[in-house]
Amino acid sequence: MTLRRIHAAFCTILLLLVAAVAWSHPIPDIPVRTFFPGDGTARITVEVDPRCFEDEPYAAPSLLAPILPTLSEERKATLQRQAAELVRRCIEFTIEPVGRIQPDFTFRFAGRSGAPLAGAEDVVVLTGEWSTTLASGLTGWHIRSTKESTLSVIFQNIIRGEVHPRIAVLFPGEQSFTLDLTDLRASQAGAATAGSVSATGSAKDSWSTFIAYLRQGFNHVVPEGLDHILFVLGIFLLSREWKPLLAQVTTFTFAHSVTLALATLGLVHVSAAVVEPIIAASIAAVAIENIFRPRCTRWRLLVVFVFGLIHGLGFAGALRDLDLPTGSLVSGLVGFNIGVECGQLVVITTAFLATMWLQDAARYRRWIVVPGSILIAGIGVWWTILRVVHRA
Repeated sequence: MTLRRIHAAFCTILLLLVAAVAWSHPIPDIPVRTFFPGDGTARITVEVDPRCFEDEPYAAPSLLAPILPTLSEERKATLQRQAAELVRRCIEFTIEPVGRIQPDFTFRFAGRSGAPLAGAEDVVVLTGEWSTTLASGLTGWHIRSTKESTLSVIFQNIIRGEVHPRIAVLFPGEQSFTLDLTDLRASQAGAATAGSVSATGSAKDSWSTFIAYLRQGFNHVVPEGLDHILFVLGIFLLSREWKPLLAQVTTFTFAHSVTLALATLGLVHVSAAVVEPIIAASIAAVAIENIFRPRCTRWRLLVVFVFGLIHGLGFAGALRDLDLPTGSLVSGLVGFNIGVECGQLVVITTAFLATMWLQDAARYRRWIVVPGSILIAGIGVWWTILRVVHRA
């Protein structure tokens, strides 16, 4: 195979990959939250994003609050039925020593984490709720994400108003840890003397949360963070030399780490209507600069830094909506950020291995950098238009 044919095959594969995913964002995880008020009862809630039911969920727009009143009652009933079926198919619930149970969830339309739908940018989810009494003799509670599931499932417990510091993020086929029900299943009298949950948790809890969110951070880049992947590829295409590549990656990492932390802690909030189009535009900007300014300058680093701040805001939603306690928030934030960096390194390493066959700098620029940057820029511009039109 000639170099020209290899180059053509490389560009074709990249084009098909990007065309297949349109202008997507990851589908939100399914959070399973169990509330134990300490009176011998339990209330389980689940949240399902309506995009899950679309033929192309990654390309489908979110259901926003102003759209909800326009849906027919028949359409609403269909979505509620689909949510119940999805939960039955994707999640197994187990109470020990009884075994598997099947909660009969009642679904309603609400904001994320049960928030009221007040603003035009509020995303509507289907919230399912089921309550039960904890009978005497129950010892443990856990869930499993089935192999048929295509979404991650989050296992979270709120005990007497405090979020348990240990949280599990389950990929298909995985089981959560088992929550001890010994002090929660008893009568109200027994619950009154039971201690509260520590907000900081043990070192084991923090480590478990760290690992869970490290994996989640990686997953939000590879394979789900396609806009982030294209931005990183735009950084890579400027130069394969280690100094400019290291300078850009370090700048980008620092920038998105700052806003990820600030947004997750609730210190900064920017509407998705602003963030999403700018993320798409950032992809086009770095790719276009690759074509006309083939050197890493201070201006390039400034551009990467500013857009890195915006990308951090895009990542923050994965942690902000979970209402993590302080100890879990710190370990979850650190783990998620490291996972993002690992995913980023995988993208850069893969790009380097895919292009290392072409050593000649002039041919590399003519055959890989310029056509690759044109393709990435075109996708960034297209995504920007779609996101602006969608939010208009």
